[in-house]
Parts: sequence; structure tokens; C-alpha cells
Amino acid sequence: MNQKDDLLPNESNFVGGESFHPGKNCTVYNEIVTESKCLNSVESLSNISGSIYKSDRSIFSSGEPVLSNNGSISNRGNLLYNTRPVLNNSGNILNISRPILNSNKPLVNIKEILLNSGEPLLNNHKPTNSDILILNNSGNVLNSGPILKRSDATDALSQQFQNVNLSGRISSFEHKTEYSTNSIPPRISQVNSTTNRLLDMKSPNYTNFNFYNNVVDQPNMSVTKAGFNKIWGMDSVDLLQCRNVLPFEKVSPPRIKLHQDLLDRVNCSSEIFRCTLTKIPDSNSLLQKSRLPLGILIHPFKDLNSISTIQSNTIVRCRLCRTYINPFVYFVDSKRWKCNLCYKVNELPEEFLFDPATKSYGDPSRRPEIRTSTIEFIAPSEYMLRPPQPAVYLFIFDVSRLAVESGYLSIVCNIISEEMSRLPGDSRTQIGFLAVNSAIHFFSMQDNVSQPHQLIMLDVDDIFLPCPENLIVNLKEREELLKDLLSQLPNMFKDNNDTNCALGAALQAALKLMSPTGGRITVFQLCLPNIGPGALQAREDPNTRSGKDIPYLNPATDFYKRLALDCSGQQIAVDLFLMNCQYSDLATLSGICKFSGGSIHYLPLFQASKIHHIEILEKILRRYLTRRIGFEAVMRIRCTRGLTIHTYHGNFFVRSTDLLSLPNINPDAGFGMQVSIEENLSDMQNVAFQVALLYTSSTGERRIRVHTLCLPISSNLSDILYSADQQCIIGLLAKMAVDKSVQSSLSDARDALINAAVDVLSSYKLLQSYPGSGLVAPQNLKLLPVYIIALLKCRAFRFGVNTRLDDRVYIMCQLKSLPLTQLIQLIYPDLYPVHIYVTKIITEIDGQLNPHPERLHLSAEKLDSRGAFLLDAGDQMFLYIGKNIHPSFYYNIFGIDTFTAIPEEMYELPELATPESQRLRTFIASLQEKKPYFATLQIIRDDSCFRTQFTERLIEDRFENALSYYEFLQHIKSQIK
Repeated sequence: MNQKDDLLPNESNFVGGESFHPGKNCTVYNEIVTESKCLNSVESLSNISGSIYKSDRSIFSSGEPVLSNNGSISNRGNLLYNTRPVLNNSGNILNISRPILNSNKPLVNIKEILLNSGEPLLNNHKPTNSDILILNNSGNVLNSGPILKRSDATDALSQQFQNVNLSGRISSFEHKTEYSTNSIPPRISQVNSTTNRLLDMKSPNYTNFNFYNNVVDQPNMSVTKAGFNKIWGMDSVDLLQCRNVLPFEKVSPPRIKLHQDLLDRVNCSSEIFRCTLTKIPDSNSLLQKSRLPLGILIHPFKDLNSISTIQSNTIVRCRLCRTYINPFVYFVDSKRWKCNLCYKVNELPEEFLFDPATKSYGDPSRRPEIRTSTIEFIAPSEYMLRPPQPAVYLFIFDVSRLAVESGYLSIVCNIISEEMSRLPGDSRTQIGFLAVNSAIHFFSMQDNVSQPHQLIMLDVDDIFLPCPENLIVNLKEREELLKDLLSQLPNMFKDNNDTNCALGAALQAALKLMSPTGGRITVFQLCLPNIGPGALQAREDPNTRSGKDIPYLNPATDFYKRLALDCSGQQIAVDLFLMNCQYSDLATLSGICKFSGGSIHYLPLFQASKIHHIEILEKILRRYLTRRIGFEAVMRIRCTRGLTIHTYHGNFFVRSTDLLSLPNINPDAGFGMQVSIEENLSDMQNVAFQVALLYTSSTGERRIRVHTLCLPISSNLSDILYSADQQCIIGLLAKMAVDKSVQSSLSDARDALINAAVDVLSSYKLLQSYPGSGLVAPQNLKLLPVYIIALLKCRAFRFGVNTRLDDRVYIMCQLKSLPLTQLIQLIYPDLYPVHIYVTKIITEIDGQLNPHPERLHLSAEKLDSRGAFLLDAGDQMFLYIGKNIHPSFYYNIFGIDTFTAIPEEMYELPELATPESQRLRTFIASLQEKKPYFATLQIIRDDSCFRTQFTERLIEDRFENALSYYEFLQHIKSQIK
């Protein structure tokens, strides 16, 4: 047989040349082995080892793809003979052990996956926990065994398919796959031509056709595994070969697949509660083999559009572990329930059988507590140690010379005066003010006086209250007097030349003022506290900013930590606005916020003469003053027996092993916990985590917000690796790296991050036993290396770059306390080619702009001097304008005629009537709406001196002493044994 017989014929052989027919190049008699490809056969084909296209007859024991067959396909001998997919078959299909797609005939004794069947499925010999998956079948399913309890592989695949109707017929699934209308396996469209051309056999370019070599990147894949792993979520990527791993849209968390569809629908939202693994290993040894970190990230007080709120005299909880009843408990009968954390059987109170929605007694599963994993209770009196206190706010202003020269005071006072009436609270809300330089300035606002009275305490080493009352007053009763004081404060200190600041003494005075009630202290600080209690000295040496070992990441004194613990004991939180123009030792000052449940807002080098500085401060402060707040809060995290939470991350004080003290809770606070497996979990199906946040609302109600997350357990290492949540993992690793930097060194933290990537990819390589020289990662972890190099290059962990110590410490504080969504945005910003986007017609569907611009990798390779690119880095945005961009862009966007007319410093887009301007401003506004705080926009020309602010965020490129992303992958590969 000629070599050319192994190749598919060209177009001329079909149309004008010699026809390809039985008896010419293909023997069709039974029992004869035929090695060549057979096309348009009208006779039965036996033992074919080549591809078969458009056969009208039966095909027996084929070893190659079978496409568009109109006859029967039978394999009555060894079931392993037929080793290839069967596509678009119109005949009967018997005893096939491979995938079958688009069948229009009955299927008998099928042992693999069935897609898009139009006829009944008969006698499928699969037991309980079957591997069979039936998609888009419009025929009846008979004798196929239970499909409610599918295997883990099937569960992984079916995560992409919803709305299963199992009552006698398989309904059409609503799904999104990469299959075309002909259901060709994923990525086959990469072979020479489109799917339709492949099936219709009209393409002249057949000689390179190799059905399987191009389906997947991994070697030695079986056809089924190669064709369907992508749908299963179990496919892999060679990171060294695949340059574009970033998805078009935002990365979605892995879907949690429990054993009952109902439980899937009521699980806690991933915006509130996420785990690094969506399948929990059944033992600690299996967790160690995976080399993945186990932990949870929570956003407990997130702003929600709606939340079920229940007011009841009895809150149903487990008598043993005090878990709140939730959707994942088991009802033994109508009067008893089994706790899903400790498995104790508890009695149900009779009133729990009452359904508040229908106003009737009956099934307890209809209760709101059982129908949602996030719920809020209005707490009865037994949850109160004292009557709910009023909302109390105290503001401390730095009035040293540097502070006054910055011009911040008049701006802040004006904003507070305007927003005062909108402060969260009720008629009991109280407010007070202090000012500090080398002395403490108190302001008494007695009743029936027309002017506030200033009291100055010069001795800052022995703090006491100069008068017992009227330093903190009722907002409603003294609002006019308070506004009068705020209008006078800037003028009081405008000629101040005092260069000292006794912040520690001012905080001690604030603690004495607020101890009876608790509340919130807001500090505006611009310089290093240098006198009195907690006085600090400048420690930073600018010559060490780019070194490998960064000193002074630890506090210089424990004064602020001890003071924070005293505040926490009195239910007082401290928030810090640091607007320093020089080193202020944030590593030390941050302790007052960390351990009191406060927050930090950092606006370095603030100058009121710069309009964009004012805009940033105004947007942030207005949001801060008016956002929701909870007082006197405590948060407890419970988990299933056998799991233990051992490390906490965030701003709080750990009161006991599982109880966090949060004098204030705000909707922008995130927390992380590391989890260990202490006992074998193999006798369980699921584990659960529950977070209960008890707080006092600003209106004086005691409330309990409860979130419950349920996860399945697996004993399979591949399931664990394929269930990993790469964004949650990087969020937890970032928090762990901050602790490592402080407790050990920055170099050790960087090494730990690199080792995390090496460990995970090593574990995956051992699992898959892949040969070759690639660096293979599971699809769900393909972004982990790029996230890790982004962490290594962020200001918290980078070296070799001149980074101010306060800047570095601030980012570390953010990594510890931000919710995951904001944290990912900070680590790996979004880059959009807006020069393409603004030329498209934009519509809004369900609150989302359509189309949404494509996200690009953070590399100069993706830039074009003829384009414009928007970089969204969370709290900052940059619009980068290429020097060769078409003049129509800057004319329609900026209203100018030349590139050089774009100002060197520009922080706002002009509002023009052009469609391009409107589209760009609408897109930026849509990004701003998703942020808790306003992000400043800076327009940067390609030749601007501010260009490095944009280019330093292109973290996939090499700069100074840092590796590029590709070099980093090569380094990881060299470390994998």
C-alpha cells in the first residue's frame, strides 16, 4: 500500500477525480482488516483502523473516529476494539465503550458519555454512583440505574450543567460549552478549519488532519479524557507553551458540588465565604500530598441588597456546640434535628414549625433558616451584656505645623460638617472633637452657649479630662454648635508653628472620654508623633529601601498595641487617616487599628493645592462617614468536628480560641483563617464552616448575622487538586506572607511564596506522571504562578526597587484586611484596550455593559503605541495613551488636536458629547460603581515623566532585579524534581 493511502484525499479526488469507493482503496468484505481511511462508503465496514466519514452502512470494530454515519455501529467482540468517539450517528449504536455525540437512534449497553441523544437510552449497565453522564437527551432513560448519585468525575462535569429534570426523562440542560452545533470535542476546531468544514469534508486541506494530536496539550491522553476533561474541569495547561492564560472575563470561583442539588443552591455566596479547596481532603496526609494550603476567607459584613431577617423569641441552636440551625442540618423527624458540625440530635421547639411566610404550621424545612445560608436574627435580651449603647464618634485632628501647611484641615472639617447629619445612628448619637500638637485641645460644648469653649492641656505625660461633661455631646441637640466649631477650627490653628505631635496622649484622652459607651475614634495624622506617651523617632534609612532585607517592619514600641487592647476592652475602635508628607512609622502606628478592629486610609504626600488630592480625600471620607457600621461586635467561627482553625488574619483581637473581638465592624473588612485537619474525615460526606457575627446596629438593635458554608469531602488526590480555588489560595498566601515578613524576614516570605507554586505544580506532576519538558498545571490553577509573581512584585514584597517603608507597610496592612475581590484587584490589576472598546456599540444587560472589553495580560507585549489602555489597580486607575494613536481618539476623548496637548498631569476626562467620550466615561463609571471607595484616574502620555507609575504594574515583564513571568516559570520548572 502506498504511503499516500494513509492520507485523506484532496478535493479533486472527491469531485472531478477518481472516486474513492469500495473495492478501490478500501476493502469492505467482513473479516478483512483495512488500514486506510474510508469515505462515503455504501457497504458495511469491518475492522477499520482508519477514519471513516459518511458511511451509509454498519461499521464494526473501528479504531478511528466515526463521523456522520447513517448505518449501525456494532462491536460485539472485545469492547476495547472501538477506541474512538462516534459523532453524528443516525443508526443503532450497540456496545460502544467510548463517547457518543448527537445520536438519533437507540443506544444499548453504553459504557461512556452520551451527548445530545435524540432517542431512548436502553439497558445502560451502570450501578449506583455511575460514571455515565447524559446531556441533552430527548429520549427516555430506561434501565440505566440511578443517576442521582453520580461519581466525582461526573459531578465535576455536571457542574457546568443546570436544571436537571430526573422524573422519567432527561430534560435539555441549559449550559455553556465550547461545542459547536455538531458537538465536536473541545479544541478540535483548531485543526485546519472550522468544525463544519471538518464534518462536511469540503476542506481541501486534509493532509494535516490528525484528530487527536491537536485536541490537547498533554501527551499520552486517551481520547475520552482529552475530549471531555475541559468540560469536567479536569484539563491541564502547559504554562510554558500557553502564553495567554488569562480568561476574557473575571475569574469565577469553582462551583461547590454537594450530593444534593438543593443544597448547592442554598450554599453561601462566594462573595461572602470562600475556601481554598472546594473539596476537603478526608485526612491530613492527603492534604499534605496535595501541598495546597487549607483556609477560608470571609467578608462577613458585606453590603447586601437583601438579607433574610428574623425576629423570634427563640433562636434554634445546637445544645452542644451552639451551632445555629442552617440548611445543612438533618431532620430526624418533625421534632428533632441533627447538628451538621457535632452531630448531636436536638429537639425542635414547637414555634419553629411555624412558617412566617405562609403563617401556618408544618414542614420545618420551609423556614428561612433552612432555605438560605446567610441570615440575620434580631437578638433577644439574653444576647446583651448591657443595653445597646448609642453611636458615638470622636475625631482627632493633627494640628502641627506640617498638618496645617498641607491644608487638609479645612477640607476635612467641611466634609464632616456636611455629612454630620448622615452619620449612622439614631436620636441618641453623640459626637466630639480633639486637636493635638504639643498639647491636647479639648472643646466643651455646653448647653445654652453660643460658642464652643477650648480647653488646652499642656502636660501630655499625665492625661486627665479637664471637665467631665460636654466634651462629647448629642448630635441632634448641638448640631449647630458643632458645625460652628468645625468652621472655626482651620482658623484657630492657621498660624500655628508647633512642630510637635502628642498623638499617644490624645488617644489616651480619647479612651477616657469614650470608655463609658464605646464607639469609634477617627484620627487624622500627618506627621510622626514625637513627644509624650508613644513618642517615636524616624527609623527609616532611605539607602536601605531597595535592599533584600527590609528592616523596621516590626513596631518600634508596643505602646499602640497595648492602647488598642485597652480600647478593645471598652468597645472602642480606632481608624487612621494617614496623610503624611514624610516618614510616619506606619509599622508602629498601625497597631492601634489592627488590634482594635479599625481600618487604615493612606493618602501620602497630601496637598490641598492639588485638585485630585482633594477629590480623593472627599470621595473616601464621605463614603467612610456614611457607610454602615456595627458596634460592640464579636465574631465566632465554628467548623465540623475533626477540623481546627489555628491562625486568624485581619484587624481584631482574639479573645479566645474561636472568638474575635471587633469593637466596630464595617462592610469593607475581610478576614482569613487557616484550617488544619486533626481527625480522619472518611466517615463523613460533608464538612461545614459557620461564622456568627453578633453586633449592635447604629440604631441600637442587637443582631446576629450567620453565614454557613458546606463542602464535600474527597479521598481522591486529583479531586482535591482540581477543586482548588486559585484566587482564594493567593488571598490566603498573601496574608501568610505578610506574617512571615514580620516574624522572619522579607526574603523568607518571598521564598515561601515561590515554594508554594513549586509544591503545587510538583504535586500535580507526580499525580499525572507527565513526561516531557513542559510545566503543566491544572486548568483551575493556571493563574497561580502569575498571581504569585504579581505578589512578589507588589510593593509589600518587592526588593530592588526604591520603596518607601510606609508604602510597603500600608500594602501589607491591606493584604491582611481586604476582602478577596479587592485584594485580587490590588495584586493583579485589570488592563483593557479601550481604543478598541470606544468604537463599539455598547448596551447594558442586567446591569452589565455589553460587550465588555477584553482583559489583557500585564505585559508590554500587549501594548501598542497606536492604542489607549486603561489599567484598573483597585484604588487607582491609569489611562495610558500611546504616542502613535490615531488623532481621532484624542480629539473625541479630550477635545484636542495634537498628542502633546494632553496635559502632563491630568486626572479627569472632559465630558464631551461624542459617542467615544460617553462610552469611555460610562465604562470607567461602571468600574467605579463596583468599588467601595473612589479610585483616582490618572491620564498618562507615553512620553510622560509619570510613565513608570503605569509600567511598574506590568508585572509579567522583567524590570530591574525581578524576573519576567516566563523566566519565573522557567525557575519554577527547574525547582520541580
